[in-house]
Amino acid sequence: MRIAAEALILTGLSRETAEFQAHSAITGSGFTTSESEQVVTHPVRRRILMWLMLLANAGLITVISSLVLTFISAAKLSDWLPRLVLLVLGIAILWIVAINRWIKHFLSHWMQWALRRWTRLDVRDYASLLHLSDGYAVMELQVDAGDWIADRPLRETNLRQEGIIVLGILRPDGAYLGAPRGATFIRPNDVVLLYGRLDAFSELDSRQAGSTGEQAHQDAIADHQQLLLERDRQDAAK
Repeated sequence: MRIAAEALILTGLSRETAEFQAHSAITGSGFTTSESEQVVTHPVRRRILMWLMLLANAGLITVISSLVLTFISAAKLSDWLPRLVLLVLGIAILWIVAINRWIKHFLSHWMQWALRRWTRLDVRDYASLLHLSDGYAVMELQVDAGDWIADRPLRETNLRQEGIIVLGILRPDGAYLGAPRGATFIRPNDVVLLYGRLDAFSELDSRQAGSTGEQAHQDAIADHQQLLLERDRQDAAK
C-alpha cells in the first residue's frame, strides 16, 4: 500500500488522495467518488491499483495460511509463546518500516525512476509543487448570476491583490481557458480554477454583486496586504 501510494503521488495526485485510494483498493472498499474517477480514467493509476488489489488478495491468503501453519502445530504453551513473540516482533518491524521517513524518501525516488523508466508519464508531485499546505489550495469556484465576480473582465476583479491567482476558466460548453488574460470575461455558469488561501475562497464564493461586494473586495485586499507585511517582518527577523 505504501509503494502504491508513493507511485500515485508521482502521477500528480495529492498525498491525501493517493493514500486514500491506496487504502480503498487494498481493503476493497470501492468508494465511488470524483477522486476515484481521477484514478480509473488514468491508465497508469489504474494499473497501479489493479496490481495493488491483486497483491492484496494474494497477500491475505498467504497471511492466513501462514498463521494457521504457524500455530496449528504448536501443542503446548511453551511452543506458542516464542512464535507469538516472533509474530509481534515481525509486525513491529513492518510498522517501523512503513512509517519511516527515510524509507518513504527511498520509495519516492525508486518509484520516480521506475515510472520514468517504464512509462512516458510526467512524474512530478504537483501538490508539492503548488505547495498545497499551510492554508493554500487549488479550488473550483462555480460562478452564478449575481455573484460579484460574474459579468466582468478578469483584470477588473483584481483578485491577485487579494492573494488569489486564476489558473483557468471552464466554460459551460466544455471549452477551457488556461492562464486567462486580463481581458477575459468571467460569465455566469463558468467554473473558475483558483489558487490561494482557503479562508479567502470561502468569502469570495459567497460574495454578491453591488456595494457590499465591493466593500468585501477592499477588505480582502487590506487583509492580504496585512498578511504580506507580517511575512516581511518575520523574514526580516530571521
